[in-house]
Amino acid sequence: LLCSTEERNSYRFGSNDPAIPLTTGGVRLAPAQDLWSTVKNKPVKLRMETSGLGSEPPMTIHQMFLATVQKYGDYPALRGKKDGTWVTLTYKEYYQHARAAAKSFLKLGLERFHGVGILGFNSPEWFIADVGCILAGGLATGVYTTNSPEACQYVADNCEANVLVVENNKQLIKILQLPHLKAIVQYKGELEQKLPNVYTWAEFMKLGESVPDVELDVLIDSQKANECCTLIYTSGTTGNPKGVMLSHDNITWTATAAGLMTSLKMSEEEIVSYLPLSHVAAQVQDMWICMRFAAITNFAEPDALKGSLANTLREVRPTSFLGVPRVWEKMQEAMKSVGAKSSVTKKKIADWAKGIGLQASYNAMNGDSSVPWGFTLANALVFKNVRKALGLDRCKACYTGAAPITKDTLEYFMSLYITAFELYGMSESTGPHTISWAEGYRIMSCGKVLTGCKTKLDKPDTDGNGEICFWGRHVFMGYLNMPDKIEEALDAEGWLHSGDLGKHDKDDFLYITGRIKELIITAGGENVPPVPTEDALKEEVSIISNAMLVGDKKKFLSMLLTLKCNIDDNGDPTDELTPLAVEFCRQHGVIASKVSEIINKTEPAIYKVIQEGIDRVNAKATSNAQRVQKWTILPRDFSISGGELGPTMKLKRPVVSKMYQEDINKFYGE
Repeated sequence: LLCSTEERNSYRFGSNDPAIPLTTGGVRLAPAQDLWSTVKNKPVKLRMETSGLGSEPPMTIHQMFLATVQKYGDYPALRGKKDGTWVTLTYKEYYQHARAAAKSFLKLGLERFHGVGILGFNSPEWFIADVGCILAGGLATGVYTTNSPEACQYVADNCEANVLVVENNKQLIKILQLPHLKAIVQYKGELEQKLPNVYTWAEFMKLGESVPDVELDVLIDSQKANECCTLIYTSGTTGNPKGVMLSHDNITWTATAAGLMTSLKMSEEEIVSYLPLSHVAAQVQDMWICMRFAAITNFAEPDALKGSLANTLREVRPTSFLGVPRVWEKMQEAMKSVGAKSSVTKKKIADWAKGIGLQASYNAMNGDSSVPWGFTLANALVFKNVRKALGLDRCKACYTGAAPITKDTLEYFMSLYITAFELYGMSESTGPHTISWAEGYRIMSCGKVLTGCKTKLDKPDTDGNGEICFWGRHVFMGYLNMPDKIEEALDAEGWLHSGDLGKHDKDDFLYITGRIKELIITAGGENVPPVPTEDALKEEVSIISNAMLVGDKKKFLSMLLTLKCNIDDNGDPTDELTPLAVEFCRQHGVIASKVSEIINKTEPAIYKVIQEGIDRVNAKATSNAQRVQKWTILPRDFSISGGELGPTMKLKRPVVSKMYQEDINKFYGE
C-alpha cells in the first residue's frame, strides 16, 4: 500500500470486536479559535467532549479509509453492473483507484480547497471521483442530476470548481459553457464529440500516472481533520442553494457514531445505493458508513426509482435499507395493487396475518418479546414470503428519513412485520441527529439523539414544543461564502438551530411537531403546522397522492390535491390513474381511468368521497381555524421533474404556491 511508514506504523488495531472504535495514530488538527467558518480554507474548533464517543480522536478521510484497507483490503467494497454482470472492486482496489484519480486531478490542475463537481447517477466512478478529490485536497461537491444548467453553474461558481465529473452527454451539455473549468470528465459511455479538455473516464484515470506518489502523500499528510473536505448543497427550496461545509471530522466521526449506535459489524454489511449522492443521507450511508465498517455498496440501475429498484433489492438482499417516505409509499401501493388481485381465500389469510403482524410489531416496540398466537404460521405463510419478494429477507434494519412519513404507511409495514425506523437530521448535521433502532423506537418518533451529541428545545411552549437545536461533532463548519446565513443557523454558543419544532416524551424520544418556516399563520394569527392535516387526509382518502395546505395570512385554510397516477419512463406523471385508483373509483360506482375524466366531469361520487374525508379530518381539528374549507384537484401529480418535489421527494411549498397561484387565488376570490 502506498503510504508513509510513519503513517502505517501509527495504526494500532484492537481485537475483532466491532464495538471497539478504530484507533488512528497521529491526530491531525489545525489551530482554530472559532466553531464556525464561511471561508473554505479556514479550520474550525471541534465540539470535543471529555469522555465517551464525543471524545474519540479525530481522523481524516484518508486515515479512516486506510485503516479499513489495511485490515479488510481483500474484502469487496463496490459492486456495479456492467453489461448485465456484477463487477466487484475490493477495498484495496478502491483505494488504489481513488489514489489514481487524486493524481489525475492534480495533473489537471486541481487547486487546494477548490471544488470538483460530480453530476450523475450513483456508480463506483462517483465514489472514486469524490474520494480522489478529497485525497487531492479539493472539495468534493455532488450536484443534483435534476439541476438546470443555471443551477449547475451556480454551484460550480460558488465552489470555484476546477473540474467537473459528469455521467453522460445529457449532463455534459448542461455544463460545457462554465467558466473556471480546467477539465470535464465523462464517466459513462464514449464522448459524442471530441472537445479540448473533455476526457473519458479511462483517459482521466491514466492522466496522473506521471505524478509521483510522494507528491500525493505530502498533500494527504498535510490534511487536517478540522478542515473542509466536502460540500453538500441544500436543495434550495427557498432562494439559492447553500454550500454546507463538512470537515473530515464531521464525516469520520458521524460515520463511526451512527454505525456503533446501530450495532453495525465490520465487513458484514451490504447495502444498495440508489438515492441521490448529492444528498447528505445517501452520501453518509452509502459512502462513509460503508467505508468505516468495510461494508459492500451495490449500485442500483439509473432507472431505480422508475421501477428497477425492486429487482436490484431481490438480487442483492441488503442487510439494511434506507428509503425516503415516497419510496415506502410506492412499495405500499404496489403491494396493495397485487393484493387487490388475490383470491378471496388469499385475502382472508393476508388480513388475518396482518392483524397478528401489527400486534407483534407493537409488542416488540414496547419491549415485549412475546408474539400473538398464530404468529409462527403467519410468519411462514405471509411475512417470510413478503420479505423475500421485496428482497428484504436478510435486512436487519429498514430506515426512513429526509421527509415526514405517515402513520398509515408505517403501520402497513408493521402489519407485515417490517419496521421502518425513522431517522432525523439535516445536511448541516452531516445527516443523522436522532436515530431509531431495534432496541429503541416509537412509532411516529424519529428516535433518540446520536450517542455523543445533545438536543436542546429552544423557547418551548406550554406543551413542551420548542425549536430543535443540535450540538455535537456532527454540526457543520458553516455555509461557504454566506456569513449572513450562518447567523440564522448557529447561535452565539454554537448550537445549530434546525427550524423544526419538536418535543420529547418521558423516555427522551424526539417527535417532530412542525416546521417553523412551514407554519401557516392565518389572518387570525393562528399557527397551523400543515403536515398533520395533509397526512390525515391522505390516510382518509386513498386515491389522493399529494396534498398541500394553503392559507398563509388568509381567513381560512384551503387545500391543493393531486390523484394517484402512473409515471412514464422519464419519471413524469401521466394522466392515467394507477390500478388502485381505478379500483377506488369502481368501488364508488365510477368508471374512470384518467385524472382528466374525474376533473372534467367534476365526478360527483369522487368529489363527495373527498369532501367526506375532509369532513372527518376537520372533525378532529383542534380549533375552527385549523379546518379546511375549500379544495381543488390539480390536473397533474407533483414530481421532481415538474419542480414541485425536491430530489428526495420533499414537497417544495414555495414553488407549488407560485405554480398554482391562480388556483389559490380562486379559493379566496382574489
